[in-house]
Amino acid sequence: MSELVVFAFQNETGAAEMRDALARLQKEHLVTLDDAAVAVRKQDGKVKVKQAQNLVGAGALGGAFWGMFVGLLFWMPWLGLAIGAASGALSGALSDVGVDDKFIKEVGNTIEPGHSALFLLIRDWTPDKVLDELTKFDAKVLRTSLSKDDEAKLKTAFGAGDE
Repeated sequence: MSELVVFAFQNETGAAEMRDALARLQKEHLVTLDDAAVAVRKQDGKVKVKQAQNLVGAGALGGAFWGMFVGLLFWMPWLGLAIGAASGALSGALSDVGVDDKFIKEVGNTIEPGHSALFLLIRDWTPDKVLDELTKFDAKVLRTSLSKDDEAKLKTAFGAGDE
């Protein structure tokens, strides 16, 4: 089961920088993320969200492949490609996996303009090695689905202690 962790940053780039560090740690097999999303509240108050998983693009690519394959069987590969890509993109747009989009927008609207937030769904991790890498970021733990003890340890690691 995945655990949700939300970090807040006092600048617009902190969340993306930590996400990039986590991507590197994931390549080293120190953490396994099911999803990661960055919300940035611009100075004008608008919230921009960037999901790690692009389901529309992945759906279109998969649909195009299978559509072209089926189209080849009926001697219409281009029609199959077009129909497959469209149906794959539609199914990707309608599926919502990972961190809930409405939750991301809600939290994004609560952070200050010029700040950012990082939303993580962590399936598995090596806490001591991952925390060594992540505590160099100036982040505040906003929310988690961790147990109270684990959440307290995480907050302590980021300098918040018991709040």
